[in-house]
Amino acid sequence: MHLHFLDPYQPRNSPVHALDARLKFVLTLAFILTVSLTPAGAWPVYILLLALVVSAEVLSGLGIGYVQKRALLALPFVLAALPVIFTLYGRPLFSLPIGGWTLTASVEGLERFVSVALKSWLSMQAAVVLAAATQFPELLQAMRAVGIPRLLVAMFGLMWRYLFVLVDEALRLMRARAARSAWGTEAGKRSGGSVAWRARVTGGMAGSLFLRAFERSDRIYVAMLARGYDGEVRALPLPPLRAAGWFLLAAGLTLFGLLLIFAYAFWG
Repeated sequence: MHLHFLDPYQPRNSPVHALDARLKFVLTLAFILTVSLTPAGAWPVYILLLALVVSAEVLSGLGIGYVQKRALLALPFVLAALPVIFTLYGRPLFSLPIGGWTLTASVEGLERFVSVALKSWLSMQAAVVLAAATQFPELLQAMRAVGIPRLLVAMFGLMWRYLFVLVDEALRLMRARAARSAWGTEAGKRSGGSVAWRARVTGGMAGSLFLRAFERSDRIYVAMLARGYDGEVRALPLPPLRAAGWFLLAAGLTLFGLLLIFAYAFWG
């Protein structure tokens, strides 16, 4: 069930959705940690990790295309690692003259860059599957169940909820602006004033958005205190994991450990 159009949760009748949130959370963290610790150039291990996350995408019913579109969020991290191609010392691959400078790419630098790109891409896919196959309140319960501090979990929950408050206030401002605006009838000319005027109006709307969101969040917090909020959202205790859940958890952690051992044995 969608609570907001920003909510990434996609309800499906799939084995991944049916899994306990604690299992999904721990296995996703273990997958990301395995990806991060895999040494550069361990291509067979990266292929196996890619096969694992693609299998999860298929089993979840989300579709590979859905996940890949959202995995593009890893692109800024990939671009930030681009200079490593020219800064890491190694066997020269090609040279790129820029003015009075000559940048020399190395084979080792290219290998490191491709490894960083793969790590970012694989980790983002796992995070997208976790967010789309698990409701956020269940994720918060899973965080508390695995021992993440209560204050940190409360911060995650409040940041998530107040994000929707901020978006709702922005939508109200945009509706108010549209209701008070008019479209010009002259062909080929845009309605409104100059670029400076538009920037001034946008700045005023941003300031108004901040004040309105701040005031509304304060009212929400006071209402929460009036209802007994003490820093933690109460929830029913989670049932203990079944034997199948423990088996899946042990099998997943063992597989990730074996992949790391294999990677460091040949490429470490």
